[in-house]
Amino acid sequence: MPATETRQQGEILVVDDNRVNRIKLAHMLEEQGHQVTLAQDGREALQNLRERSFDVVLLDLLMPEMDGFQALQVIKGDPALRDVVVIVISALDEMESVIRCIELGAEDYLTKPFDPILLRARLQNSLEKKKVRDLEQAYLQQEMMLRQSEKLATLGRLCAGVAHELNNPAAAAQRSAGYLMTALDRLQEAQRKLYNHKLSAPQVTALHELSQRIIAGVQEPPVLDSLTRSDREEEVEVWLDEQGVENSWEIAADLVALGFEQSTLLDLAATFEAAHLPALVGWISATYTLYALAREIGETTSRISAVVGALKSYTYMDQAPAQQVDIHRGLEDTLVMLRHKLNDAITIQRNYAPDLPRIDAFGSELNQVWTNLIDNAIAALGGTGALSLHTRREGDQVVVTVEDSGPGIAPEVQPKIFDPFFTTRPPGQGVGLGLSIAHNIVVQRHGGQIVLRSRSGMTCFDVFLPIRQLR
Repeated sequence: MPATETRQQGEILVVDDNRVNRIKLAHMLEEQGHQVTLAQDGREALQNLRERSFDVVLLDLLMPEMDGFQALQVIKGDPALRDVVVIVISALDEMESVIRCIELGAEDYLTKPFDPILLRARLQNSLEKKKVRDLEQAYLQQEMMLRQSEKLATLGRLCAGVAHELNNPAAAAQRSAGYLMTALDRLQEAQRKLYNHKLSAPQVTALHELSQRIIAGVQEPPVLDSLTRSDREEEVEVWLDEQGVENSWEIAADLVALGFEQSTLLDLAATFEAAHLPALVGWISATYTLYALAREIGETTSRISAVVGALKSYTYMDQAPAQQVDIHRGLEDTLVMLRHKLNDAITIQRNYAPDLPRIDAFGSELNQVWTNLIDNAIAALGGTGALSLHTRREGDQVVVTVEDSGPGIAPEVQPKIFDPFFTTRPPGQGVGLGLSIAHNIVVQRHGGQIVLRSRSGMTCFDVFLPIRQLR
């Protein structure tokens, strides 16, 4: 039994100034299952094309008002109409007319009188080609939307991480600021008690030296293991109790944090009278608390400023799309954005070429490449291992290497690693566009190359980028 022929049916616009020709052609097309609209000249054809969508235009050349050449030129010059398939059907059979129509963008050219079978074949071929183009366009549109979705998802994850990076220091700064007034009141009270005692000149000098020691101790606190710290605090607390100091357990912790131990306090006892000691250690503790709070506020606000600065640099806010890009700055900004995914069990190793030049590039797009590569490396480590970043110059290009000590990528998987929608992660952990996007940015946008090297215990991506290319 012969196979059933599958015919494409479409919306056809017939343009011919001869009424008989229009009706005859319309009747033939309708018998083939097409939807047909008629126009008697080029102007009417353009009006129809702008009002609705057509798959194919069958266009006569010799018409009044606006001839077929003019109509074809307008159609192919209009971005909204240029994808419409145009088949010219004309009594003009000179090669010059055929060439002119093809140059203007006609899909095909048939001379009158035409063979109906040939027209049907040409029309079917044009409709099939248009269907393929439409499918390709739909696929590209869908892929573009998915890529945009992946970019937004990445941005969402980064924003969540940045929010975490900002919330923690902001909360710490707010908490410290809340304690600051209490600490200041405590210091003023401690100073009042201390200066109620008439101190000698050597004792005032000793107080000044203590102030400097407190500042140094806050800036560079001693490193003590928990057992040593606990033992010292207990010894100091016992000594303070013997001197009649109130809140000895709290003051003992502050003194040990400054590096004081029992021998230090004995030296103070040799300089100051016994009656001075409770007020003295209270003043030391209050001064330490105030400086420690001020330092914490300074550190947390600096941390917030650094994150905001990295975010601005990462997104290339207020900068042109293409510019001279500092690769090392981009890598470091990306690490800041992904800091919430790192922990103490992941070691970051940097081997940056000191003389690496800036390159002509789209900075924000390259940062997306670094984000995808580093994020994948962190995921591969599973919470422990080494993440290595290397840069070097090779001739007229720079090479950036992102390496992890994870399990590696299976050899049979490696050829597909840059394919769209391919992923080695479990379902629900990405749509498999990250490396495909990175590949397109490096290769298509920057004329570079990205190469995978992997074996058991190591995965490495080498990104090759021209130093000078964008003009």
